[in-house]
Amino acid sequence: QGKSFFHIAGAGHEAAQIAAARSMTKGKDWAYPYYRDLAFVLSFGETPHDIISCFLAREGDPNSGGRQMPAHYGKKEARIVSQSSPTGTQYLQAVGTALGAVKDGLDEVVYVSSGEGTTSQGDFHEALNWASREKLPVIFCIEDNKYAISVPVSQQMAHGSVYDMVGGYSNLARFKVDGTDFFASYKVFSEAVDRARKGEGPSVVVADVVRLFPHSSSDDQRKYRSEGELEQDQLRDPLVRLEQSLVSLGVLNESASSEMRASVKHEIDQLTDEVEKLPMAEASTALRFLYSEAPDLNAYEATVPNGKKVVLVDAINHALKEEMERNPRMLIFGEDVADPKGGVFTATKGLTTMFGQDRCFNSPLAESSIVGTAIGLALRGFKPVVEIQFGDYIWTAMMQIRNELATMRYRSNNAWAAPVVLRVPVGGYIHGALYHSQSIDGIFAHIPGLKIAYPSNAADAKGLLKTSCRLDDPVLFLEHKGLYRQGYSATPEPDQDYLLPFGKAKTIRAGSDLTIITWGALVQKSLEAARVLGKEDVSVEVIDLRTLVPWDAETVLESVRKTGKVLVVHEDSITGGFGAEIASRVVSDAFEFLDAPVQRVGAKDCHVPYSWVLEPEVLPHDRDVVAAARRLAEY
Repeated sequence: QGKSFFHIAGAGHEAAQIAAARSMTKGKDWAYPYYRDLAFVLSFGETPHDIISCFLAREGDPNSGGRQMPAHYGKKEARIVSQSSPTGTQYLQAVGTALGAVKDGLDEVVYVSSGEGTTSQGDFHEALNWASREKLPVIFCIEDNKYAISVPVSQQMAHGSVYDMVGGYSNLARFKVDGTDFFASYKVFSEAVDRARKGEGPSVVVADVVRLFPHSSSDDQRKYRSEGELEQDQLRDPLVRLEQSLVSLGVLNESASSEMRASVKHEIDQLTDEVEKLPMAEASTALRFLYSEAPDLNAYEATVPNGKKVVLVDAINHALKEEMERNPRMLIFGEDVADPKGGVFTATKGLTTMFGQDRCFNSPLAESSIVGTAIGLALRGFKPVVEIQFGDYIWTAMMQIRNELATMRYRSNNAWAAPVVLRVPVGGYIHGALYHSQSIDGIFAHIPGLKIAYPSNAADAKGLLKTSCRLDDPVLFLEHKGLYRQGYSATPEPDQDYLLPFGKAKTIRAGSDLTIITWGALVQKSLEAARVLGKEDVSVEVIDLRTLVPWDAETVLESVRKTGKVLVVHEDSITGGFGAEIASRVVSDAFEFLDAPVQRVGAKDCHVPYSWVLEPEVLPHDRDVVAAARRLAEY
């Protein structure tokens, strides 16, 4: 009827979906459905009113409040987790939620579904590995309709069968079933759920289903499927088959069946009329819920750092220890983080010994697994503070970070939140070459919904990390590995009550002639440049941003209004670096106060080489900051 812009059908999948939902316990178990799971969610806690509200993008839609396309399900009270469009990301989140159930000692089951095409995604196999190793209560429902849009199953996998493909995982039960037969499907799902509740491990249920309609309203399957094949699929319509079975058993007659169909049609027509009268979301709310809007009750800078001098990596270690003592729901995991190693930089050393393997443990060597599982844990109330061993290897987790972690609150209209902390060592100056020297702040600053901290010294690192562990938003916590044990980054240690707010820069050197805005490893180089220019009677003010999202524009602009000259200094590449954002803001908001063009110092647009002769030609150094500041002072 053209009432909305998009539709994706689940016709032909209903029997397996309803069987899965009926074998689980509503309100107790969890579900990570996919876009064809209309019948499942209707059986698991969503109502027809919810579905039509979603389709028509009404304000009261519990799925997303009109923020997502139709068929993106989510209802918190039904434990149906907000679903996104990327295929396969939900697998690892389901594993995290199941891991949390085991840690809580609960016999909950987690359902996660997809089509057979999505099993080509790496996250599927990562999820099977983690779930099988830990014998987690996850039901992987693969609805095999033989087509991933237009790509047939024969072009998806070597075995030609998901069932055969997953045969090598220990503790994993496999089931094949005619997914158009409700009774057969119910028997299989009941068995899978039963073994999950008993702690016997995960199951993969491969349901042989049919896709009776095109992939979506924007697809025409007649372009790649024959009329004969489509007619054969119609003969396996699960609703028709169920009706025929019930009639043959004497449970239903044709008259009652006709009345049922008419009643359902009337109900849908009536509900549609009702929902169409409901309001759309106010346009002014479009920017809400990128971040938590709950009151911030943290007491910031309540104390002054005055303990023994501590290096940055030890300050991080102590912050993690204190926050784990404070919050029993806080978990730490990642590659090599457990004792006796305690992280490749020792940031987590001693935490496993102190809190046990249940709370500080090693993950598989898979960054997407780390982030995806952390999301699933956070959704059920844990506080995962996870480590990505090097920023250079975070990219395999990019889908989980950009499309899942950062969007969860917004896309669910504030129903769900995933306040995960990602600790990531970054940066160069250690002869780490191309794959141990990357600066990633410019790229991640472009992701709405993700907060970013980047401390330059031990006290700030401890205060910001402790705050990160208490925020109800996801945080990317960047740690420059070149600063971990530098004497100039060591400070008196703050106590356990010391918290620093996000979005509050620090003026670490006052000046009147020129402002340098910087963060991370370039703070020390900027201070050195300011010292050199001070001998030349140039008074340089140095501002350490400390956090990039949010960043303290007011402190920067106030300094610019005083000095009239601005130099932005960062380690990331010049092109696309975060310094460009700062420069743009200064020009737009303080143009009339400028006495010279805004200047930047950053890495050259090049990969970082290993040679200690070549590396200094790419990364910015003291001499570069001094030269740029001197040119600006003379302008």
